[in-house]
Amino acid sequence: MTRTPPLPLNRRHFVQGSAALAAAALAPAVWAADVVKIGYVSPQTGPLAPFGEADKWVIEQMKLAFKDGLLIGGKKHAVQIILKDSQSNPNRAGEVANDLILKDKVALILTAGTPETANPVSDACELNEVPSISSVVPWQPWFFGRKGDPAKGFGWTHHLFWGLEDVIANFTNGWKGVATNKKVGGLFPNDGDGNAWGDKELGFPKPLAAQGYSLTDPGRFQNGTQDFSAQIAAFKKDGVEIVTGVVIPPDAKTFLTQARQQGFKPKVITLGKALLFPGAIEALGDLGHGLTTEVWWTPSHPFSSSLTKQSAKALADAYEAGTKKQWTQPIGFAHALFEVAADALKRSKSLQPADVRDAIAASQLSTVVGPVKWGGPGPFKNVSKTPLVLGQWVKAPAGSKHKVELVVVNNEASPNIPAGGKIAPL
Repeated sequence: MTRTPPLPLNRRHFVQGSAALAAAALAPAVWAADVVKIGYVSPQTGPLAPFGEADKWVIEQMKLAFKDGLLIGGKKHAVQIILKDSQSNPNRAGEVANDLILKDKVALILTAGTPETANPVSDACELNEVPSISSVVPWQPWFFGRKGDPAKGFGWTHHLFWGLEDVIANFTNGWKGVATNKKVGGLFPNDGDGNAWGDKELGFPKPLAAQGYSLTDPGRFQNGTQDFSAQIAAFKKDGVEIVTGVVIPPDAKTFLTQARQQGFKPKVITLGKALLFPGAIEALGDLGHGLTTEVWWTPSHPFSSSLTKQSAKALADAYEAGTKKQWTQPIGFAHALFEVAADALKRSKSLQPADVRDAIAASQLSTVVGPVKWGGPGPFKNVSKTPLVLGQWVKAPAGSKHKVELVVVNNEASPNIPAGGKIAPL
């Protein structure tokens, strides 16, 4: 028997007439004609692809979680998830977000993976008055990078992640554990993250100076640069013993390789973005051992999923069993975006965009990445902060199924997340 085909969003009524009524009477599963579409935009290809590596696996898991549909506004809906690849390109990210809104008629959009992905997607949603939830961007480049007004916030877009104040606190907490001359070299590219991290008011310079660190910032460079000689020369000239910044994985490899070739040997290298992923560290060989980075999610985080009831460890174990790859930090946040989306849709009065948006804004949920709540205690009404700690990459012990392991070496900022060791100099 042929089921009634899916109707366009917001027309959740069946075609009038006896034929439709007869079909409804005969078909217990006819509710599947009501479909809620969730869009997801992330970098599946290009230099930012490690941020989206876990998404397809998470989405397959969500298809199982949503197999019985969601009850929204008193009516059962089948759930359709539409994944779009930003190709690591901000223009492309905006284009596919518009496609999801205008062609696919999604009820909401989820997005994650650096300002180059989340910002243009959030902007498209704000412009078209479609709710969105974003993550995996420090809140400053997401909020101020989109020219957010602290007094007003945004009308349609909500964000969950940590901020630059958290990454600076974690980096400096870790550096205190190594004897250095407090001279820091900054690697800040000319992109959303680099411009925020290097910003004299909002970024690293002010708080580092307040803690007695001197910062050598040789200026912005383009992502994909092949020559870091100028930066290395500036760091050597100023006697830099700590290197920090926020670079893409290929640039980290280029810098680290050239630093070794040119005899630059800092005691600590703590980089955001580039050092998050086990694949990137493995690709560095012995250059990767001892590098430090921010840690937003691990299997040892003391949180569980509201949707699948899996602990952080169970989620990471399931990923490793399903993909035969090592766990990676974005798993938790991709999963949490769906947790928040499902919870909001179930509480929404209807699939009208304003109802979905209001349900998102009213979220108070314990997720696999920690508590999510907008309207406080985050810095602005559209930002919900998640915890952050510091990690160091070490060579995995003999007998481990991994080649490298990320060990939490400082948890002063979030003591509920267990530390596994202390920071060691390079």
